[in-house]
Amino acid sequence: MGFGDLRSPSGLQVLNNYLADKSYIEGYVPSQADVAVFEAVSGPPPADLCHALRWYNHIKSYEKEKASLPGVKKALGKYGPANVEDTTGSGAAGSKDDDDDIDLFGSDDEEESEEAKRLREERLAQYESKKAKKPALVAKSSILLDVKPWDDETDMAKLEECVRSIQADGLVWGSSKLVPVGYGIKKLQIQCVVEDDKVGTDMLEEQITAFEDYVQSMDVAAFNKI
Repeated sequence: MGFGDLRSPSGLQVLNNYLADKSYIEGYVPSQADVAVFEAVSGPPPADLCHALRWYNHIKSYEKEKASLPGVKKALGKYGPANVEDTTGSGAAGSKDDDDDIDLFGSDDEEESEEAKRLREERLAQYESKKAKKPALVAKSSILLDVKPWDDETDMAKLEECVRSIQADGLVWGSSKLVPVGYGIKKLQIQCVVEDDKVGTDMLEEQITAFEDYVQSMDVAAFNKI
């Protein structure tokens, strides 16, 4: 068995055909088998090899988790379809013996089959447990807002009090200052940190401009992902 030379078009074609009805090289979760084959591929397969490209991009997403994937990495020639030329050096001499070892109808050893099933389920449970323990990444942004009053007679302390009275899950107000804009008028420049999934600039603008006795308009002066 094997894929042949995975740096050649013919080897990538074999890989693409192999993955036409499979998500992974072995089993139903990413494993060291995928890592071994992934490392043998020199780069993303061409777009016309859609199955191989889909698999490549998926395994690439596990780049930082490769060492923790289940299974034991074997020689590259141990993976892939049967009846493909082995370029790893094991030679054709062993191909007949390998064919003789293949049981097309599965093993009659029910105990061995149950043990393999139990082992696979244990590894799957360990992988899912490890994945579940990883803290979810919370996307946050730092936003600088410009809040403009109607005129120079607007009570800016009251305006800021109104702005800070806006409370929401995922919203934290920060420092502020008054910035001159001309003709004796000053705008409130105030910082806040938000969780992107919970608070957006549209929501902030709607609630801030609702204080229409004090606020003429609100603009986003700066927006940075954290």
